[in-house]
Amino acid sequence: MEKPETGTGAEDDGRRKHRLARSRRTAGQNRERGFAMNRILIIDDDRELCVLIKRSVLSENIEADFCSTGKAGLLKLREREYQLVILDVMMPGMDGFETLEEIRKESSLPILMFTSRNDSISKVRGLRAGADDYLTKPFDMEELIARIVSLIRRYTRFNQPDGAVQKLVFDGLEIDPEARLVTVENSTLELPPKEFDLLLYCAKNQGKILTKKQIYENVWGDEYLYDDSNIMAVISRLRKKLEAAPSSPKYIQTIKGIGYRFNKEV
Repeated sequence: MEKPETGTGAEDDGRRKHRLARSRRTAGQNRERGFAMNRILIIDDDRELCVLIKRSVLSENIEADFCSTGKAGLLKLREREYQLVILDVMMPGMDGFETLEEIRKESSLPILMFTSRNDSISKVRGLRAGADDYLTKPFDMEELIARIVSLIRRYTRFNQPDGAVQKLVFDGLEIDPEARLVTVENSTLELPPKEFDLLLYCAKNQGKILTKKQIYENVWGDEYLYDDSNIMAVISRLRKKLEAAPSSPKYIQTIKGIGYRFNKEV
């Protein structure tokens, strides 16, 4: 298995040891202060990589468990609560895609997949099956940590306890689910039901690529029959109302060949 890109030489090794020691101190201090630790599950048959990730995420107040097979991963997910899963595509027995499908039958927690370099087919297949993000091996550890933190933040933001209604605030856009109102640059809009529902669904899945099938079945509540006209018409109307430049959308972006994504940068 390919490893993450790391530095070489005594200087880089010294930096890594210092960063690891600082991570352990931070994690210990957080436990002593009673801070809640997020927990992730790594499903990858590369033990050395799993140990490296486990050590690296401590600096972000994240603990990690790991296992080497999809079946073992599914058992762990039933035994305890996690905020994110890292899943490798290539594993013995049940591969990453089969494991992803099984996880999605029971859970909506964020899943980041590892794929091989230039394997665009696996990336598209994983995103269509419900993965939230992917990273190509070899990767930079700092980029992996940044993606983990971002996915956990979005997941906890949009999965509040029952009864907690929270406004979704973005750059220049505010969505009020309870009042069903949208504010754009200090102008409040009352959108038609389907426009509001589609916008809210995309915003709640910020940064995740959504297929047309997912959007249709969640917003219209009906079986998707490969009719894109309804979705395209609603998104076109939304862009005209929300965007300063509808032809270069800031919020709902088109992902060619797959569907749409609410911009993770806003």
